[in-house]
Amino acid sequence: MTSDPLRITDTTLRDGHQSILATRLRIEDMVPLAPEMDKVGFHSLEVWGGATYDVCIRFLNEDPWERLQTLKKLLPNTPLQMLLRGQNLVGYRNYPDDVVREFIREAAGCGIDIFRIFDALNDERNLEVSIKTVNECGKHAQACLCFSLTEHRMGGDIFTLDYYINKAKILQLMGADSLCIKDMAGLIAPPDAFELISALKKALDIPVQLHTHYTSGLASMSYLKAAEAGVDVVDTALAPLAMRSSQPPCEPLLVGLAGTARDPGLDLNLIFRLSEQVEDIVGKYHDLIENTRMAVFDTQVLMHQIPGGMISNLVQQLKEAKALDRLPEVYEEIPRTRKDMGYPPLVTPTSQIVGVQAVLNVLFGRYKVITQQVKDYFYGLYGRSPAPVNPEIQRLALAGYPRGETPIDCRAADTLEDEMAKAREETKGIARTAGEILIYALYPQTGMEFLKKKYTGGKSS
Repeated sequence: MTSDPLRITDTTLRDGHQSILATRLRIEDMVPLAPEMDKVGFHSLEVWGGATYDVCIRFLNEDPWERLQTLKKLLPNTPLQMLLRGQNLVGYRNYPDDVVREFIREAAGCGIDIFRIFDALNDERNLEVSIKTVNECGKHAQACLCFSLTEHRMGGDIFTLDYYINKAKILQLMGADSLCIKDMAGLIAPPDAFELISALKKALDIPVQLHTHYTSGLASMSYLKAAEAGVDVVDTALAPLAMRSSQPPCEPLLVGLAGTARDPGLDLNLIFRLSEQVEDIVGKYHDLIENTRMAVFDTQVLMHQIPGGMISNLVQQLKEAKALDRLPEVYEEIPRTRKDMGYPPLVTPTSQIVGVQAVLNVLFGRYKVITQQVKDYFYGLYGRSPAPVNPEIQRLALAGYPRGETPIDCRAADTLEDEMAKAREETKGIARTAGEILIYALYPQTGMEFLKKKYTGGKSS
């Protein structure tokens, strides 16, 4: 081993299959992989959170808490990591503080060692309770900054080097054990990766990690420049679930760094064998792989900056409206809608909020129809946007808004009432564990349907 090995977080069992297989990999297909993955020596394994929680309940009929407990038993030697959307947890709205605390405590108890926590608006106030609770549980709080651009390279009026450095310093003071740059659309260019990581390493006392996607084709080059700049950890996936809109593959990175000062020192032969296992397993999911294009990356993302998951949602909306031919108009509208909303980074849930409104603007005229989520956004329920919103659109959105027509500027969760007592009461007689109560608390309708199916075959208890 070198004195400064680059550490690797493997995302195969979470973001890898979320990006390539619509999050449909089942626990039965993870179980054969886990014991061998535990031998590799990865820095961590991302196995939970993000969309996996929702998909388990909504589509796979799996208990996400049981999935986590199973993996923890099979992976005793490698830290397990999850993706947590700050005050959104693994849902699509801001939850009250009592729900956030109980979710994190339960996740820590069931096996999560590293909590990767982000906020879609990079509003650090939405990370306060999550970071504090993770600290109290004695687990690792990794705070994220969502990497976003208003042009082709880092800079402009909003997402500058100073923007990221100042935000990172705040997160370190809040108790973050490490910092992750979360590049959800694969937009970070190699020179920007070098400049940003170099500056973060000088400004912070905590480790720095880089997470990106292969969507644009830049990712592997950016990882090499980040390694030169001293990044501590990067995210990769095993080759069959890498590239496209997933992470860069682990294998070429290991070869590329072999014999250098940043050589990760992992067993390449073991990783090759694991990749072959994954190749055999994912064959049954082949119908989920997007194969309408020959290219394994999307050069257009460098222009429209829209993450892959967001594009698939836009296409589905337009198909349902029998208006798929208007997709180019939606691509043109998204930057305008995003500017109106104060340039939110395009990541869950803001990517969906911006995308749906852009589609409605194209189909019916700009802001002739405004979604409830957009109204909530302009009121301030998702937090503070990176730049000021369009005041005229804000007034239009809040006309007749039931909470009031004057937007808030406090921490959004301070306006929310506790919900856990109500969730316990409403799941009496059916929920048997703390995790099951949380399933309902996060998704009352689909959560209750899942619990009824689990215990009563879908009949009311």
